[in-house]
Amino acid sequence: MSHDFLNLVRKKATEKMLFLPHAVRQMSHPGRMITTAEVRKILFEGEVIEDYPEDVRGHSCLLLGFGNTGRALHVVCSPKDEYLAIITAYNPSETQWQSDFKSRRKK
Repeated sequence: MSHDFLNLVRKKATEKMLFLPHAVRQMSHPGRMITTAEVRKILFEGEVIEDYPEDVRGHSCLLLGFGNTGRALHVVCSPKDEYLAIITAYNPSETQWQSDFKSRRKK
């Protein structure tokens, strides 16, 4: 994962963000209620924990950050020519992620 890619993600986020339908559904789930401000916070303060250069939707990455209440959040995004696509945003589950929310648990 190059630092240049993270810079591109952040540059596109300052220009325009497009929340894909899946992201809107995940963010508005009653148990989550993730705000666009929290997504923006993760994009600018979070860290890339997984890189998906071969993603069929285009090069994308998974960022970990902490929302306004300190809760861990994951955001998957992909920079496009004219915007940053927000693919999904969710609260990582401790059943699927290690306690630091950076590494997946072994199945």
